[in-house]
Amino acid sequence: MLLYVTGFLEQFHSGFNVFQYLTLRAILGTITALVLSLIIGPAMIRKLTSFKIGQQIRDDGPQSHLSKAGTPTMGGSMILISIAISTLLWSDLHNHQMWVVLIVTLLFGLIGGVDDYRKLIYGNSKGLSAKAKYFWQTVFGLSAAIVIYRLADTPIETSLIMPFLKDVALDMGWFFIVFTYFVIVGSSNAVNLTDGLDGLAIMPTVMVAGALGVFAYATGHSTFANYLGIPYVAGVGELIIFCGALVGAGLGFLWFNTYPAQVFMGDVGALALGAALGVVAVMVRQEIVLLIMGGVFVMETVSVILQVGSFKLTGKRIFRMAPLHHHFELKGWPEPRVIVRFWIVTVVLVLIGLASLKVR
Repeated sequence: MLLYVTGFLEQFHSGFNVFQYLTLRAILGTITALVLSLIIGPAMIRKLTSFKIGQQIRDDGPQSHLSKAGTPTMGGSMILISIAISTLLWSDLHNHQMWVVLIVTLLFGLIGGVDDYRKLIYGNSKGLSAKAKYFWQTVFGLSAAIVIYRLADTPIETSLIMPFLKDVALDMGWFFIVFTYFVIVGSSNAVNLTDGLDGLAIMPTVMVAGALGVFAYATGHSTFANYLGIPYVAGVGELIIFCGALVGAGLGFLWFNTYPAQVFMGDVGALALGAALGVVAVMVRQEIVLLIMGGVFVMETVSVILQVGSFKLTGKRIFRMAPLHHHFELKGWPEPRVIVRFWIVTVVLVLIGLASLKVR
């Protein structure tokens, strides 16, 4: 929105031309989202507390978590509000990729919001039934996959790019729709499973989003894309503003979510942010890199799959509790230790992912 305002003002002073640069708008978008989160946060926490919108805690988990019962949840809504406002303020509103990413994020947030609301109304930690949640994730995820497929202008935009390998891309054809669906829905659920400790999910999300912003900028810049040997996708550079907004909003939320948390993200935030990472990764053609950088999310998801599979097949559990972060808690690790060590792992994995830009 402000892009057009500054474009109009440019006729009066050439200095306003600086706002045409993606890098500046990405920085301003990040700062805007951060400030919005810090402003919205206290008021939202007070409102959620007054409405008694507090987290229900499972009684079969670590006993240290029982003291968190009643902590305001649905704090992810402040992240989504900040992202939406910041993105709309600083993005090119004619950019189709930006609208797809933003709408998918908000729709998955809607699923999470309904899920959180039902948990609070019925006073348990179940929320939406698994079938209902997966149905709507399928509807929105598959719709997004079809739209992205229809927007593709070149074969490279529907090919699977292999990181660290030069000029290796597998043309997926119509299977791209199925693949994209699984990336978006899988990423959404992976972040949701990780969101179990104070600040555990949001910081890796921020780091991965920041790295994807770098990929978006390089992928949308023909000169950089050619130099780095990555596919060039016209217009996708605009997604750096969305990624920047996610980083700013996420850091603002972490201000209140850091241990001991004043507010929890809830499914409204976790499902939305996971879907956002998935759809951005698809658009910048870096799904495998997302798998690497989001290794913590992958480990958490795999731990649940292995735990459930092992118990059904053998009646025995592999971990003391799944997702994986609870396993380490039950082994005696203090919550802050689990959180920070998972953050450190993410830093390393994000650096590996970024290295794939040049190492080919």
